[in-house]
Amino acid sequence: MAADKREHILEVAEKLFGDKGFEGASVRDIAQHAKVNLAMISYYFGSKEKLLEALLERRANYTILEALNKDESISPWEKIDKVVDFYVDKIMSNLCIHNIMQQANRSSSEEIKKLTTKIKLRNFEQIKKIVTDGQKKKVFRKVDIELSVGTVMGTISQVTLARHFYNSLFNIEEGNDDAYRKKMAPRLKSHLKQLLHAHLDIKNEE
Repeated sequence: MAADKREHILEVAEKLFGDKGFEGASVRDIAQHAKVNLAMISYYFGSKEKLLEALLERRANYTILEALNKDESISPWEKIDKVVDFYVDKIMSNLCIHNIMQQANRSSSEEIKKLTTKIKLRNFEQIKKIVTDGQKKKVFRKVDIELSVGTVMGTISQVTLARHFYNSLFNIEEGNDDAYRKKMAPRLKSHLKQLLHAHLDIKNEE
């Protein structure tokens, strides 16, 4: 029962942080919408910052990338394709949490910035392992891994945040997130996989 209540608070907080931003949504707002008292939020999380931390950790999905890294039954190319699928699906199926991450990056709170950086670094290290493993196996060429990951994440982020532009470009109904995902996710996955295959292929070593 306690776990259900905690989950409910996190779900409400995610919606409010997504709509109003971290600084725009108060703990009182969250308590009112979750139909709990302020003391309960304090009991489970301690502070609004710790509530956000729990929310972001809940959505970080570290274990998926860690399991992918340990799977020796699939090739480095298949792992790269799965990373693309994972991030496109993860971000485009939950635009709310992506908005929260973007807002947290712009927060005036150093504690919040450190939290989002910690999550990104942990995920980055898993992707870096996949690329370096492919390099050791003479499948991938030497590349700037940090900026390569930045290129992929930046592209996903741009397509996610610039929905109004792409709705106009591809004649998608404004405000229909489901239609947007169905139209853009396959196209984005295909583009990023082509980009990474050309970029990483050791046959293209200069």
